[in-house]
Order: sequence, then C-alpha cells, then structure tokens
Amino acid sequence: MKRLSLQWRITLMSVLLIGITCVAMNLLLCFSGVYYMDTIADSLQGGGTVILNDCGAASFDLQLIAPNEELTIVVDGVQGRFRTTNWYITAAVTLLSGFLAYFVSGRALKPLRSFASQVEQVQLNNLADMRIDEDVLPEFRQLSRSFNQMLERLNNAFAAQRQFTGNAAHELRTPLALMQAQLELFSAEHPDVRPETMEFLTLLREQTERLTQMSKTLLEMSNLQQVARNEQLQLAPMVEEIFTDLAPLAEKRSISLEAEGDAALTGSDALIYRLLFNLTENAVKYNRPGGSVRVELAQGQEKCIIRVSDTGCGIPEEYQRSIFHPFFRVDKSRSREYGGAGLGLSLVWEIANLHGGSVWVEESSDKGTTIAVELPAGAENDSSSADIP
Repeated sequence: MKRLSLQWRITLMSVLLIGITCVAMNLLLCFSGVYYMDTIADSLQGGGTVILNDCGAASFDLQLIAPNEELTIVVDGVQGRFRTTNWYITAAVTLLSGFLAYFVSGRALKPLRSFASQVEQVQLNNLADMRIDEDVLPEFRQLSRSFNQMLERLNNAFAAQRQFTGNAAHELRTPLALMQAQLELFSAEHPDVRPETMEFLTLLREQTERLTQMSKTLLEMSNLQQVARNEQLQLAPMVEEIFTDLAPLAEKRSISLEAEGDAALTGSDALIYRLLFNLTENAVKYNRPGGSVRVELAQGQEKCIIRVSDTGCGIPEEYQRSIFHPFFRVDKSRSREYGGAGLGLSLVWEIANLHGGSVWVEESSDKGTTIAVELPAGAENDSSSADIP
C-alpha cells in the first residue's frame, strides 16, 4: 500500500466506500422488495393459488373471475430475478464510480504535480532565484510559502558557508606563502645540515605546499559562481594541452596517454580545463606503473560526453558515489603518498554541476576505472541537472 500513488489511494478508497454503500443499498432494497412481494402474495392467496418453485421463490397462479372472461396472471421467479438484477447494478455502479474517481482525483491532484515539478527544478546553484508559486489552492498555499522560506534559509546558509570558506582560504594564503618562502630560504642557506634536519625540512615543505594547494582549491570553489560560462570551447586541443602538462608525471610512472574524438560546448575555459586536468591527473596518479590513461570525447546534438579511463586497481562499489564528496579518500595512505587534499573530484563535480551537467563512475573493476562527464553542448547551461551523489 505504501508504494501506491496518492491518486490510486484516493481511487481505491472511493471504490471501497462506494462499493460498501452500494452493497448496503442492495441488501436493503432486496429485503424491502422481497418483503413487499411476500405481502402481496399473502394478500392475494384468497383469490388464487400460491406455489413455491424449485428455487424457493414464490410463484403465483392468480385467477381473477371477470364478468365475461377469465384472466390469469402468472408471476414466476420474480424475487430471484430482482436480486440478480440488483447485484448487476451494484457491480456496474461501483466500477463506473471507480473510473470516475480515478480521473476526478487526478484532476484534483494536478496542483500537487505542479508543485512537485517546481520542486524538482530547485538546485544548489539557483536557490536565490527559485521560488514556488504561492497563487495556488488554499491547501497548498501554506506548503508553498513554507517551502519558499526554507529555500531562503538554505540559500543564506550556503552563502555564509561559501563566504567563510573563501575568507578562510584567503587568510591562509599569506602565512602559508611566508612559511614556504622561509623554509626554502633556510634550506638554501644551510645546505650542510644533518640528514635528520633535512628530512624534517623536506616534510615541512611538502605539507606547506599541500596546505597551499588546499587553500587555493577552496578559494576557487568559493568563487565558482562568479565565473562567466559563455565561451565557445573545443575540447580536443584542451586535452592535448593537458597531456603536455602531465607528461613528466606520466613518464615518471611509465603511463601512456591517449585521446580520441572531439567535442564542443559553451562554458568556462578555465573551469572545463580544470575539470579535465583533475580527472586526467587522478587517472595518472592512481594508475598501475606501465598502465595507460584514455580520454574519449563524444559529441551529441544536445550534449557531449567525456570519458576518462585508467588501468588502475578500481574503486570499490560502496565508494563510487562518495568520491565526489569534499575531503573523501578511498585509500588514505595512497592519497597522502601522492599528495592532494581530497578536493579534486569534488571540484570536478562542482564544475560539471555549474555547467548543468553531471559526473559519475561509469564502470570500475580491478582492471581499471572509467569516469564519465555529461555536459550540455549549447549555451543553455545556467541551471544544474545533477545532485551530489
């Protein structure tokens, strides 16, 4: 019963109510009709002969003597036919009422469907502009008003969160840059320090660089909404540029880079480049030595598909949706080995979402992983069509 729609629930309850009413009326009418038939039979017994047929129904052979002729009235099986007809009428009325209840309830629930369609359009990047129509039936007016107030509170909360993240990242950049400069200066001025001290300084430089990259990524994520997304982009040259940038890392791990196809879309050059770069860099970092990375571009009429495949060890199924969450790591030891803060795929999701697209793990096994990105090809990419997994 829980899986039935509200329209079907209303229909079934209406049919049940109408059916019970019809059955009750049928029983009462049958009782009344049979009672009066028996009364008529009893009153006419003096002028004729009452005979019970095989079914127990009364049969009358009434002979009324007229002055010139003999009139015979025969009533046979009337009670049985009366009951049967009543049950047929009850079934017909119940079925007809059920059909009417289904269509009438569907029309009555139309405002609810309209409300649901408006709610489905609400996404993270349009909270400030999205409002549910409050000019509806009284039953839905309070619900629409409450939902709009909730959207306003959510928008304020997300705006405050973005502002705090951006401010924190901005404030961290200066001391981190100063620490990094001092560490590099100290290492340059004291090349003959003890091995333990040099190892300690190297660790400090690596962690400072990691914090610097994290603050830079957080600052970028907090400012994504302000980036213009109206440039005409060709993705194949962008992929070749990314391969050039990642060539030293790929050569170090003996990983081959392959590209196939081309696609065009409207968006932000810097953001789409970052999306492709993060996916390709992850595919190189978390690959097997001597493996390969393949980037496939496919152009459709209304959308383009980007697939980045590697030959790594794969992502467990229970983590395939969580990898796009900020700071999530499948294997913390390997992530620390290769650096990063767990924000690369989260930024990929944010960029795809901002362009009205989506990103997901298309397939993953011990032979490798393929991550797919779907983006609108046209300029209609202001609203998002994906929710974070």
